[in-house]
Amino acid sequence: MTTWLLDLGNTRLKVAAWRPGEGLGEVQAWTHGAADFAPSMQRWLASVKPGDDCWLASVAGSELTAAVAEALASRGNPAARARPRPDCAGVRIAYAEPSRLGVDRFLALLAAHARGDGPWLIVSVGSALTVDLLDAGGQHRGGLIAPSPEHMRSALAARFPALAFAGGEASDFADDTADALASGSIGAAAGLVERSHRKATRLLGVAPRVLLSGGGGPRLASALELDTELAPGLVLEGLAVYAAHAAGSGT
Repeated sequence: MTTWLLDLGNTRLKVAAWRPGEGLGEVQAWTHGAADFAPSMQRWLASVKPGDDCWLASVAGSELTAAVAEALASRGNPAARARPRPDCAGVRIAYAEPSRLGVDRFLALLAAHARGDGPWLIVSVGSALTVDLLDAGGQHRGGLIAPSPEHMRSALAARFPALAFAGGEASDFADDTADALASGSIGAAAGLVERSHRKATRLLGVAPRVLLSGGGGPRLASALELDTELAPGLVLEGLAVYAAHAAGSGT
């Protein structure tokens, strides 16, 4: 029997098979605003066998989340939903109200803790830029949310049409508007992460390891003056930890 892990984000659905002790299988991803989303998902559903377990983590809208859940249930594979908990798999979150922490950030904390000794600074560059600090004992120290570099550019273009330039290459000092926009947006994100790293080091007395996830992770990594570890499937990793913990605890 296979366990299927589904990470439904703001832009894409990611799916991977998982068996305890074997790690994640190949990650498949589809943009849910694209015309081929439904056909792609149906082709994947055809590979899901009766009796396979499904786990779903979603930060997408309720309508899309319900549609994905219904598609699974209609084939006899209803999905169990992952939800933030105050204490799970050795991680204790900082939020007094667990439901106010995005499940993607929660699962990334579980994944980081499962990877080994911390502390960890966990950075996701997706629809938003998020930064979370996890100490070596598994205590979440809180985090930050900011616009992603792409959203910074979109906001500028919406407010100032003269800045609606696409593309561009980031550099320290650009000599072209498109390059300047690319440089400013990625530089702002890098500055926030590097500031968070300094603050975390001061708070904990030791420099945290930096985990980068999300579609914009590789680009941000190239702009950071920090050692980083890329983890494109971090939420799915955390969902595997969550599923294993649920199985072990019977909840």
